[in-house]
Amino acid sequence: MNRFSLFVAALAFALPTAVTAQGIPVEPIATPPQTGAIALGTGGVPGMPAESWFTLAGRPTVRNVATATLLPVLPEKARATGAAVIIAPGGGFLMESMEAEAMKPARWLADHGIAAFVLKYRIDATPASLDAFKQAALARFAAAAMAGAKGGAVIPAPAPALADAQAAVKLVRARAGEWGVDPRRVAYLGFSAGAIMGVDLVKTAAPGTTPDLFAAIYPSMAPTTVAVGAPPLFVAVANDDELFGKQGYGLPDSWRRAGRPVELHVYEHGGHGFGFDGKAGTTSTGWSTALLTWFGAHGWLTK
Repeated sequence: MNRFSLFVAALAFALPTAVTAQGIPVEPIATPPQTGAIALGTGGVPGMPAESWFTLAGRPTVRNVATATLLPVLPEKARATGAAVIIAPGGGFLMESMEAEAMKPARWLADHGIAAFVLKYRIDATPASLDAFKQAALARFAAAAMAGAKGGAVIPAPAPALADAQAAVKLVRARAGEWGVDPRRVAYLGFSAGAIMGVDLVKTAAPGTTPDLFAAIYPSMAPTTVAVGAPPLFVAVANDDELFGKQGYGLPDSWRRAGRPVELHVYEHGGHGFGFDGKAGTTSTGWSTALLTWFGAHGWLTK
């Protein structure tokens, strides 16, 4: 794989994008309002540059997150089912796709009566300069692409990010009454790096932090240890995933071997990072419909 191909694979891992030979546009933007976001109180990151927002192929993205927050996106009370989903976007633990893999699915879930909670978790520091950041991302994702091509795991969840996910589950359950949520119906939806973090969340099984359902969208497919009582698992991945397509199906098979419920959707085309909408012109555009059906089968769509 040449340097340009590695760069393309890197950015594809970070976010769903339209990749062209001219490269992927990256532009700085002002920090958007995050009204209602709740600080999780999990601490900071020493030496982290100021939080920085930019667009990657037009999609709002954040990096250098030092303070974890949880943003509730609640349904209209008349439509609320009492179920909740915590959403963790992807980005290789260097950035987070806050629109395509967070706010967009959050609004969609709320439209279906499910309370959504967008998790902005702590990630690794990157240089303050946007140009220097691009180089750091290149190095990180080049290594990830090489590991994925060999069928290995890619990037483990950093300890601060995992602690943020655990804190998010605890907070939603602790304030369930305030948000009209059933504390026994709290799911976790993770994209790419967010899904990798979800696997660690379930595997760790710290008291009060295991979600009741777990949906992993283009996660690492490497086998894992499955804790006793692990939640039902939903996996959506493309067969031609540039990072995880050669790993086989170890993740869902680990659930199956442990005797835990699992549903697997493999789309012929879509690549890595097909996002909430799926990749146009492929069957991956139907993954969110399949997820909603799965949520319904587990009682997330009824009061």
